[in-house]
Amino acid sequence: MNREKLREFEPVFYPKSIAVVGASPNPIKFGNRYLEALINAGYRGKLYPVNPSGGKISGLKAYPTVRDIPDPVEYVIVSIPAQHVLDVLDDCAAKGVKVVQFFTAGFSETGEEEGCRLEREMVKKAKEGGFRIIGPNCIGAYSPAHQMPYGPMPMLGEVGTVAFISQSGGHAGRIIEIGMRRGIRFSKVVSFGNGSDLDSVDYLEYLKVDPDTRIIGAYLEGMRQGRRFLQLARETSKTKPMIIWKGGNTDAGAAAAASHTGSLAISDTIWTAVLKQAGVIRVDSLEELADTLLTFQHFPPFLSENVAIVAGLAGGGGGESVSSTDACASVGLNVPPFTEETRSRLKGILPPAGSILRNPLDMGGVGGVLEILEETMEIVVADPRIDLVIVNEHLYQLDMWVAKETLEAMNDIFIRFRGMKPLVIVAAPGLASDERTALERKLSDAQVTVYPSLDRAAKAIANMNWYYRFHRGNL
Repeated sequence: MNREKLREFEPVFYPKSIAVVGASPNPIKFGNRYLEALINAGYRGKLYPVNPSGGKISGLKAYPTVRDIPDPVEYVIVSIPAQHVLDVLDDCAAKGVKVVQFFTAGFSETGEEEGCRLEREMVKKAKEGGFRIIGPNCIGAYSPAHQMPYGPMPMLGEVGTVAFISQSGGHAGRIIEIGMRRGIRFSKVVSFGNGSDLDSVDYLEYLKVDPDTRIIGAYLEGMRQGRRFLQLARETSKTKPMIIWKGGNTDAGAAAAASHTGSLAISDTIWTAVLKQAGVIRVDSLEELADTLLTFQHFPPFLSENVAIVAGLAGGGGGESVSSTDACASVGLNVPPFTEETRSRLKGILPPAGSILRNPLDMGGVGGVLEILEETMEIVVADPRIDLVIVNEHLYQLDMWVAKETLEAMNDIFIRFRGMKPLVIVAAPGLASDERTALERKLSDAQVTVYPSLDRAAKAIANMNWYYRFHRGNL
């Protein structure tokens, strides 16, 4: 069964050849953008532009139809008006194509009978022709291991173990962009739009057994096979964390979802209960989704409920300690007092003026003194009451008060201590965007997660803790 499912999806994420129907020399046409992105990304298979005029497009020989291509074709991208798609599907069936992905829109999502009829006819032709459909109304598959970019985006991120399925092409593109900046490494991503043939259940069946995927994220607006999805989610989440962001939770959002992908809305109350029963994490925004995926990617599988907060590296104050504690407590994280030994050792190295020698710890602005920072981290990490350390960097203060080289050295210290106990960084905006991106990537490469606020860090860590408590029977 596992081998069959892996074989079935091989041409979805690892196609040996791709034809682009609607390829054009016009750079504003999406057919051209798909083709150029594949070329620029170094796609490993063979490429075939398809255009009725033939000739050459982007330096490649173009063919009038898919049937005219002399070699086997596994994956076809369709970017032409909806009224012409049925003829293309006849060509795909005759050619023995495995997968057809429709960028083309104008089907069931319109709510009009003609669009719905066309979509039903497409699915019928796919079944008769022995191929599968991704979409319509979608951007398709992203497979960095196969150098297969996401639609017209030529960039490829690093290969990893996170998979993402999405009914929204825009949200899938955004999570890939965030991943490139923050270090989320994807095994594969797919935007499947209306899901007329392959839908969330099909992709989950595959990802459940995919050896290259360890964590699964999803953006969904609705589904046709609710019971099957719940059963699969319950089975899958036992070994692979699942994080789902649901769209269309309000009446207005449900109406928007219906016009976006033709999805039938599910009651928000039912959705929440169903996911909880299945041991699946529900998130409420793209930002929370990204934070939680990154947390699972970097953390070992254990509970991190007791946190130490280290702040005041270049400034701070008692108010920050209060708000930091509130942020953690509000999502179920504990901020326990340090042991007497820890407090005594900290008292011996931190200045009496400005420091707060409890948890949260305020260093009194001496974080830029590397010897003091290193010794402080050694003491805090060694405290037996602490599972996880959150360092609140306040980049805008550090940027003013410490040299760039010192900031680099500070982060090297945090990376070293990450090997002794889980450690994350809260880095509120402060540096120029390029510098911040470089900082995030350096830390992410060392398995140190960076969050833009303590609230977001606490929520993502709490999501992870909920998952591990649930699957250990403690909820």
